[in-house]
Amino acid sequence: MLHIGYHESTSNGLAGLATEALSVGADTFAFFTRNPRGGTAKPVDPADAQNLNTLRQENNFAPPVAHAPYTMNPCSADEGLRKYALDMMIDDFKRLEYTPGCLYNFHPGSHTGQGTDVGINHTSTMIASAFKKVKADLKKNPSTILLIETMAGKGSEIGRTFEEVRAIMDHAEQKAGEPLKGQLGVCLDTCHIWDGGYDIVNDLDGVITQFDKIIGLKNLYAIHLNDSMNDLGAHKDRHEKIGQGHIGLEALVRVINHPALKNLPFILETPNEHQGYKNEIETLRSNWK
Repeated sequence: MLHIGYHESTSNGLAGLATEALSVGADTFAFFTRNPRGGTAKPVDPADAQNLNTLRQENNFAPPVAHAPYTMNPCSADEGLRKYALDMMIDDFKRLEYTPGCLYNFHPGSHTGQGTDVGINHTSTMIASAFKKVKADLKKNPSTILLIETMAGKGSEIGRTFEEVRAIMDHAEQKAGEPLKGQLGVCLDTCHIWDGGYDIVNDLDGVITQFDKIIGLKNLYAIHLNDSMNDLGAHKDRHEKIGQGHIGLEALVRVINHPALKNLPFILETPNEHQGYKNEIETLRSNWK
């Protein structure tokens, strides 16, 4: 079965995420942990969270994907902004304990002129610090898996190449002082890697082989399935509706049917409303083999 959903609003509460997903034929979903462009978070309603957990279990949902806010920049040159990012991540981990079994993806950040190596150092430091603090406070490993999102390379973004993502993971483990297997992984975004220069239209097998060699497919937990408004290697990060961009429906159908990917949760982040997402999900389900 194709596990697919889209990025939803939390305006109707946590349980509303599941009911909205079911209304469009989805069996997973994504949501922001807090205001995506601010950072404030509503208090978690335990009863609402439990209703969501029940709906997920009753309807055999694939793992949902929580998304950190865009204001989180773990490799900023500003120490205060790095502390702000760390505090948000720690708080998000604790809030997500109310809905165990989620995935939690974040953008690894922009180095703002410091250089890629410095950016990798800062972001890996935040990951290690967050895990240490959360584990100490919870007295156990968090129930949520943290995912580094692959990026398009816009501006001074880090995480455009598979090598950069691998370096963040390796440095985070070194700083944590322990393996983070099963706790830290990757969310691959089709628009981002296309805009970043990986040709998934003409060489999907080659890109997946390269990912496996550098990062490891065992570390891939989710896919953001998006078309792109841009040419290959544009480094712009402009999502397009499925089949209406430079990647195209045929190539994205190959993505959802690739043996190494087809059983992962796919999240649509295309510029759509309710009916548009429903149509895309129906189209993709009809092309899943």
